Amino acid sequence: MMQDFRPTLIILILLLFSGQGMALDVATGFSAQAIQKAPMRKDYRAMMYVSNDAVRTESFINSIPVVEIVNSHKNYRVLLVPKEKIYLQQLNNPHLKNAGLEKSTEMKPCARLMNTSCIKLAIETINDRKTEKWQFTVKKNGKSYNSLHWIDAEYRMPVREFFHNGTVMELIMLGEEMLYGRKTEKWTMLITHPDGQKISVTQWYDPELKITTREEMPGGFVRELVHIKTGKQDKNLFDIPAGYTQVDKLPDYLNRSQGYDHATSSRINDE
Repeated sequence: MMQDFRPTLIILILLLFSGQGMALDVATGFSAQAIQKAPMRKDYRAMMYVSNDAVRTESFINSIPVVEIVNSHKNYRVLLVPKEKIYLQQLNNPHLKNAGLEKSTEMKPCARLMNTSCIKLAIETINDRKTEKWQFTVKKNGKSYNSLHWIDAEYRMPVREFFHNGTVMELIMLGEEMLYGRKTEKWTMLITHPDGQKISVTQWYDPELKITTREEMPGGFVRELVHIKTGKQDKNLFDIPAGYTQVDKLPDYLNRSQGYDHATSSRINDE
């Protein structure tokens, strides 16, 4: 069996920021440096290249350059090791299939979620924003769980959610703000758990890119994209380079338990 590999942190950043799972529904291609900061820990940095159906990230594992490519158009995810010209590939991930190929406004919001169906209940105004109220039903271990989601009609992202376990999420726009020379919208996300515990997260949404480019979380944790450059990305960035050999196991020196190093400031040469 082929060895599985976890997505790099930057892929997780993108998924979280997009709010649409693997739907890479960006308005324009771009490159950026991704940074995650945490108290008492070294910053994590990676270079990112994004098209409407693929993401490439360049970073280091244990000081070894690596490249990860998620290509939803070709339905694969690979980790390249330029040092040895090898790659580990993962195919047919249901969360990648057809992601980013359809317009989100033409799909049900549950379309990319496994074992989930949904129905639209009403049109309602939430926090001065027009929304569609949807009921999701998730089937798991023979049981069905219902939740309510108010989807912003313009941005196609949830601005209020009631989960079956009693957790409530509310997303409120605070206003416009310039961030690193780009126009963004500042939002606050309030999550209330069933025991009454509240968590507040601040996000900066970039309307041009259609993703969140900065997020501040409790405890001093920060994730952001900097040095953003918009424009069509070279399609070759998202393909497996010629001359690479597929393997079913990564070398031992790439044991991820050792963590990530800083990313390069320019593209890793894997041609």
